[in-house]
Amino acid sequence: MSATIQQAERRRVVGGNIWLCRPGVDDSKSLRDLKARKLAYEVLDSEEAVGSAMLEEIEAAASATQGDLVIVLLGGRGAQALHRLLGQLALTGEKDHLLKRLNLFTQDALAPMSPTNGFSFVRDFERLLGAAFFRKVKSFTSMRTDSEDLEGELIGYFENLASLGGIDIFFLGLGPEANGASHLAYIKPESGAGAGDYAGMIPISSSILEHHIAKFKAGASVTSDADEAECRTATHILTLGPATILTARRIVQSIVDASTAPAKRESFRRLLETPISDDPEQRAVQLDENPGLWLRLHPSVRSLILPDLLSA
Repeated sequence: MSATIQQAERRRVVGGNIWLCRPGVDDSKSLRDLKARKLAYEVLDSEEAVGSAMLEEIEAAASATQGDLVIVLLGGRGAQALHRLLGQLALTGEKDHLLKRLNLFTQDALAPMSPTNGFSFVRDFERLLGAAFFRKVKSFTSMRTDSEDLEGELIGYFENLASLGGIDIFFLGLGPEANGASHLAYIKPESGAGAGDYAGMIPISSSILEHHIAKFKAGASVTSDADEAECRTATHILTLGPATILTARRIVQSIVDASTAPAKRESFRRLLETPISDDPEQRAVQLDENPGLWLRLHPSVRSLILPDLLSA
């Protein structure tokens, strides 16, 4: 067993949530050392403009290094315009020099679930990005969701991601929660995620399932009644954790679906307006109550939104 796996196997259990974390990390010190920032956002006029801006971020990251890039993909509506654009470019040779440098990872997954299920993020990526795209990229790695040992698979997944030298771009959205809270990846409110947690397994709830199914249907994903029935039997969500988000070199957030998920308006307002405490204990309480706030502790964030997110 490698050193990376041995480190990742330090686990914390909070309620029914399992978190994999770095040994020896002092969460209080980590939270104290992180600087809270305001979130600056850019209002673009269309979902396609958001997709183009996201592609610009990939190109900028590629220009900054001669090596390969590690990118964590966003599922659901937030990145569909980017994925359609990349799929179109893959049918030409225009961006082959860029595509062949991409190591792509997913950030979360419902489990257990068949890899062929239409409500899987991987199936949606395949539909939008297309076969030509996957032939040209350096690698694509997804969380395995049909294993009897989901925790072991998650540990191996994180080891693979960590072995590539860090994340260049972590694409994120913002998931609405009760009382204007929000989740990042699938770090849920009151799930106990800490600053040193790289990944976790969260018991699924009816609200998670409804949100997941609704956003796939709104995004015109190809699904069947059998897919939905299986999706509704999922018991856990596998997710990357706060430590993985915070160590990414760049975060690019996109929110394009306030018209179909209007609760995101209040969630985004709370993300912008909440004063984050300097006291590490109080800060930990705030982040657990509203995990979307982790975004404001990262030094390099670009937030791309549409005008409807700001409407009443």
